[in-house]
Amino acid sequence: MIQLNDVSIFVTASGRALVRGLSFTLNPGDRTVVIGEEGNGKSTLLKLIYDPALIAGRAEYTGSVNRGRHRLGYLAQELTPGEAAVSVREHIGLPEEEIWRAEALAAEMGLDPMLVHEQRPLSTLSGGERVKLRLVRVLLDEPDMLLLDEPTNDIDIETLEWLEDFINGFEGGVLFVSHDETLIENTASAVIHLEHVHHKKVARVTVANVPYREYIARRTRAMEHQAQVSAFEHAEQKKKEERWREIYEKVDRAQRSLTRQDPSTGRLLKKKMHSVMSQGRRLEKEREELTEAPVSEWQIDIKLPEVGLPRRKELLRWSCEGLFAPDGSRLTAGFELNVDAAEHIAIIGRNGVGKTTLLRLIEKELRGRRDIRPFYMPQDYLEMIPEEATAVDFLAPTGEKEAVTRARTYLGSVRFTAEEAESPARRLSGGQKAKLFFVKMALEGVNVLLLDEPTRNFSPLSNPVIRAMLGDFGGCLIAVSHDRKFISEVCPRVLRLTEEGLEQVKP
Repeated sequence: MIQLNDVSIFVTASGRALVRGLSFTLNPGDRTVVIGEEGNGKSTLLKLIYDPALIAGRAEYTGSVNRGRHRLGYLAQELTPGEAAVSVREHIGLPEEEIWRAEALAAEMGLDPMLVHEQRPLSTLSGGERVKLRLVRVLLDEPDMLLLDEPTNDIDIETLEWLEDFINGFEGGVLFVSHDETLIENTASAVIHLEHVHHKKVARVTVANVPYREYIARRTRAMEHQAQVSAFEHAEQKKKEERWREIYEKVDRAQRSLTRQDPSTGRLLKKKMHSVMSQGRRLEKEREELTEAPVSEWQIDIKLPEVGLPRRKELLRWSCEGLFAPDGSRLTAGFELNVDAAEHIAIIGRNGVGKTTLLRLIEKELRGRRDIRPFYMPQDYLEMIPEEATAVDFLAPTGEKEAVTRARTYLGSVRFTAEEAESPARRLSGGQKAKLFFVKMALEGVNVLLLDEPTRNFSPLSNPVIRAMLGDFGGCLIAVSHDRKFISEVCPRVLRLTEEGLEQVKP
């Protein structure tokens, strides 16, 4: 078993607690999901358990981590630039006589088995192909405990279903982070919830040995009860303070109207005012002890622009000769794509078929149009956010005072601290970078959204809010996605990209 005892993790630069007082045990057969808001330390926790050297220089910890004698398999959330430059064959690393093992695992995940022999860099593969090959590499070492950081990122629906079966059938323990609510609901038997409360100043941990749905239901009921208690206590406190204010004003008026010829009454009023002020101080202390209204970490207080594109306006009538890979090889046959202005469309398909390529071509077709305001959100956020740029830099590139103030206000609405707003993008979590794109959508008044895996880095607690926000968007939305809840709740029209082109999926 893996055992953590009273583990706390702190950011080295600021001393801020990411995790405080976490104790839990992962036994063979356990399936435990780590959830929490973006930037709450989920990835840092998995790195610490696997190898403390991975957090050196950025975070420190106290407490104990007992890994036993297990063979740990760790899937990181993202490749480093150095790892991305390595060839597929070098990444797999097996001698030729054992390469069949990698071929078999690749085939299980829906990859061409011959892909494991490729000499091209991992960076040239699709996001889903990279995730699958990295998972192949992890499983080749035959671990008996798995630490998986967003294993569902970018993988297609068929592989998601395979992954669910794999996690449920794995004999060892699995500790994982994922944004995919469907997978979590179908696999997790326990939950570790990392929270930052009181304006992100206090780290709080909850360990619940119940399935995810039950945990969320319990938490929702508890928050509703807390909200009711808080509302009642604050209402009663308001009544007390209003009565106190009436008495104070009455005594104050009496003191001001008192004449010098009545010293006895003056002494009584002075004594009375002393008593009133003491009561006021008691009320101030009572207010500090009132039950706080619950602040949900999935509250994202921004709204996308209300747009008025004519519902029947033809946004795009496009004939494509086919999609091609960077090396010139054909990915798909030709097809036509017709899109009306108010449609919400999901594009699905297996990894590597060209979905991101298609979305980029659509963006190129729409770019520069004067009758619409398109917005593109890439799969790799750093394509559009320089690594050293801060959140404020990205949202207010002009640096004008008014734009900076507005950017800071919006960042507060998505629970960015002042420190996070000024941190370089390379230090932000994937979910925090994703939030920046949603803030930018709101700031720029766009009416056409082209989104590549928009929910891929949000926590399962944030995703319902994101789905509601995008579902209510009145403009056109075209999204590449494998998120089953997102597709069913946001996109009435679903197109599948295959080698034969685009085909309509029956609702």
